[in-house]
Amino acid sequence: MAGTDHRQSAGADEGAVMPVGPAIILVRPQLGENIGTAARAMLNCGLSTLRLVAPRDGWPNPKALNAASGADEVIGGAELYPDVASAVADLNRVYATTARPRELIKRVIAPREAAAEQIGGVGQGERIGVLFGAERTGLSNDELGHADAIIEVPLNPGFASLNLAQAVLIVAYEWRMAALGPVEGRLPLGTTVPATKSEIEAFLRTLNAALDAREFFPTPEMRPTMVQNLRALVERLVPTQQEIQTLFGVVKALQRPPGPRKPGGSG
Repeated sequence: MAGTDHRQSAGADEGAVMPVGPAIILVRPQLGENIGTAARAMLNCGLSTLRLVAPRDGWPNPKALNAASGADEVIGGAELYPDVASAVADLNRVYATTARPRELIKRVIAPREAAAEQIGGVGQGERIGVLFGAERTGLSNDELGHADAIIEVPLNPGFASLNLAQAVLIVAYEWRMAALGPVEGRLPLGTTVPATKSEIEAFLRTLNAALDAREFFPTPEMRPTMVQNLRALVERLVPTQQEIQTLFGVVKALQRPPGPRKPGGSG
């Protein structure tokens, strides 16, 4: 889904002050393309702190920058570490993602629950990180040992495999939603604006007059109720000025007597 607004800075959130997000830590990532798409997923959700632990093909990696599709600030600011211990040394709380059962006894939570915890921790001044393992092997037990909890996405147990960018996107998205809080639906109106009451009233007068002319109302006694129903219907739709003008045109077109068929019209 395309929808980038280049008028805003990549990390900006209109009307919202976002807390500092977790560091995304990719452990032994194999392909530069996967690092790039993970960076893109991060910036989609307003995260920018990327840490790389011993990437297989070294760093920097041109393939990562190409795959980031514009998330240059994430790639450019990526920090390189030799091992997990050094990558998490300055953090207060660490989560690890895995879909494989391990012998370690660790608390397992879903991404949404983890995000809520992270927001609480950041509010108390904690620095948070999330570990993601290598594409083929995931995280080792030693690497998981640095985590305070395991994040497990409740997917189809018969097919729970995710690629690296997908896993990062899920965790980052849940963080973003937890940080933003309840998000209300909206109705983009484009260049038009809601119709005024007087515009709606004028349309209803035109409509009712046309219906009277066609003897639409069965009896005089039923007319007031039916007119009220039509008003309630139109008011409930909250029409725009453009929509009211279109409805005016529909009624006026139906009032005109049928004319000769235009060339090329349907037969």
